[in-house]
Amino acid sequence: MPLPETMRHVAVAQPGPPQVMQVVDGPVPKPRADEVLIEVAYAGVNRPDCAQRAGTYPPPPDASPILGLEVAGKVIACGDDVRHWNIGDEVCALTPGGGYAQYCTTPAAWCLPIPRGLSLEEAAGLPENYFTVWNNVFDRGHLARGEWFLVHGGTSGIGLCAIQLAKAFGATVMTTAGTPEKVAFCTKIGADHAIDYRTQDFAEEVKRITNKRGVDVILDMVGGDYVERNLKCLALEGRLVQIAFLKGSRVECDIRFIMLKRLTFTGSTLRASPSARKAEIAQALRGKVWPLLESGQVRQVIDATFDLAEAAKAHELMESSKHIGKIMLRVGR
Repeated sequence: MPLPETMRHVAVAQPGPPQVMQVVDGPVPKPRADEVLIEVAYAGVNRPDCAQRAGTYPPPPDASPILGLEVAGKVIACGDDVRHWNIGDEVCALTPGGGYAQYCTTPAAWCLPIPRGLSLEEAAGLPENYFTVWNNVFDRGHLARGEWFLVHGGTSGIGLCAIQLAKAFGATVMTTAGTPEKVAFCTKIGADHAIDYRTQDFAEEVKRITNKRGVDVILDMVGGDYVERNLKCLALEGRLVQIAFLKGSRVECDIRFIMLKRLTFTGSTLRASPSARKAEIAQALRGKVWPLLESGQVRQVIDATFDLAEAAKAHELMESSKHIGKIMLRVGR
């Protein structure tokens, strides 16, 4: 069948608040030699989408300017060099951009099968969080069985993914959240200890819970004054992994902790990582994490799903931080 020539997609007229987004018609992208074209059923909404819409996180030069870093749907075309996917396959995929659209291209190596037992809606919300957590907690942070792990923002998509994977691989898991409801949900999903950061000093709580030992790995997306407090929370040889800076990246802190406790302070951004690295992460997830999803040991949590035309409402909810779990866009089904 001939491919469609036009599609509906979310466009950002100019950087600004959620209301600058609108659905327009545009050309269907054509897959490069190593890419597939996906007919999108659902797309995940993520913090980087909000930052790109606001004008503070521009896409890479060779990426689609359309928002959206993860999708699920059906492969409807393959580039000349694609060997492991076929037209008609249902996949979920990390994308370089372009997910808020009826059709999206992405490297074939960034695609994964839909885990058995999960819907397309659930699967569409996996790639961005699971690629990020695997790359930063396990590859960069080297979290090992028997260690202590702390993740901030426990009810975000990243937080819920990190809690469950760290627990599944044998760590003792701590997290922070901002309301009693969120604290309770974190413990329900698998956290051993959940701290209400609005009413408790998380650094003091970590000290108390670990009997002054500290934690081995911290995954943080807050930054700001959390940086020095995180360094205080780490045990000897601990690792702090930074993936975002919601409270700012310019910080003043006492870095003597790094020397005194022989700490590692690292981080990464997924979108800027080499394509081959993302392909490696996809294979690791398929072998080590997809079985956990299929067995139900790790589960997806969706807070709300909006139609494509309601993308502004989805971004408003994301920026309110009132959600627990993923926020999704219904694109084609």
